[in-house]
Amino acid sequence: MRLSGSSVRAYADESIAAASIACGSRVLSRSLKYHRPRTFFCFEGHCSGCLVRLGGVPNLRACQSPCTPGAEVEGQNAFPSAEIDLLGAVDFLFSRGMDHHTLMTGSSVLNKLANKVVRQLSGLGKLPTHAAAELPEVGRFDVDVCVIGGGPAGLAAASTTARAGRRTVLVDDQLRPGGSMRTDPRVGRALAEHYGAETVRTGVAVLARSTAIGFFPEDDGGVLAVSAPDRLYRIYARHWIWATGGYVVNLPFPDNDRPGVLAARAVGRLLVDHGILAGERVCIVETPAMEQDVTALAQALTGAGADVTRVPLADVVGTRGRGWITAIDTKRGKLDCDLVAVAATPAPASEGARQQGCSVVLDEHAGGFKIVTDDAGRTSTANVWACGDVTGYQGPAAAAADGARVGANVVEAG
Repeated sequence: MRLSGSSVRAYADESIAAASIACGSRVLSRSLKYHRPRTFFCFEGHCSGCLVRLGGVPNLRACQSPCTPGAEVEGQNAFPSAEIDLLGAVDFLFSRGMDHHTLMTGSSVLNKLANKVVRQLSGLGKLPTHAAAELPEVGRFDVDVCVIGGGPAGLAAASTTARAGRRTVLVDDQLRPGGSMRTDPRVGRALAEHYGAETVRTGVAVLARSTAIGFFPEDDGGVLAVSAPDRLYRIYARHWIWATGGYVVNLPFPDNDRPGVLAARAVGRLLVDHGILAGERVCIVETPAMEQDVTALAQALTGAGADVTRVPLADVVGTRGRGWITAIDTKRGKLDCDLVAVAATPAPASEGARQQGCSVVLDEHAGGFKIVTDDAGRTSTANVWACGDVTGYQGPAAAAADGARVGANVVEAG
């Protein structure tokens, strides 16, 4: 694989983002307006920090793109490169902010020039090098149960319904099924692989690296549109189970967008799933709700040789560093570090279920909307169920148990 013109050694099917941080190439792109350095944050494909140009195609997620021999990976929105971007001077020239709508409006000539420059710099990436040859084929599934989400809850629910003889398809948007199990040292990669293999053995049709892009109720009783790597799918089901888990989120403190500020779950994924220690001096910024998770991660990082410091969110004043984090400022003084892990309660990923009309309620701990269910896991929409973290954060072990429970209730419902 070649990354920004340099050859990089990587494991087959390892994510480009993981290979990038392992080889020390950290800054992958630049922000649109101020050209500040940007890089991975979530490692789950849900942020825009690691968008790259891959094989001439722009805006692909490095954390969800596997390494392949000869792959050409380039940074975006930078000149001449993401690591050294001359356009980053904008950030220094307009350190107090820039209103590009009123830039150089005092002169019509200068305003036209400014508009031309802005148009050249705007947008995200450049058009693909080659046009698509043809539209992808469209496949179809007619099943008893469709499970959306391949984390601990989704795998458990799908396995349970398949064992009972229900035709089941599982849709998961990650490189490999397992979800939060691949991020938590208390569970681990081996158990994620076991559950994934067990799901296939039970007869579940697993659509990996596939995104549920929309539910359309007007089409023959309701159809789920899914984008897979090789084609599109239309899925029709008697029962739907939402097990989409939660999104990692950042915490509010000054300069929390610097490269080197990663979600704690991303740090865990690098260590647990890829065997990569992302930093030698790690500061974990935490909230009380995540204390048990942080303790498990801190112990694992310490066991791998890292020097770990835990900092309450209320004590954080800001961060330092530009190309990569170098320190964190607290009310007690400066702490040198080469990684900041942000531990916030994941926000429920409930958008798809809301398209089906499922009732949601604000999760005050996570700041997102969780799906409302009854004791059996039913939502407010007929034949639609939900389990795991999308109903409120539970953690991998509890989510798996909830998925198995809800799967059994779906079977009983007929």
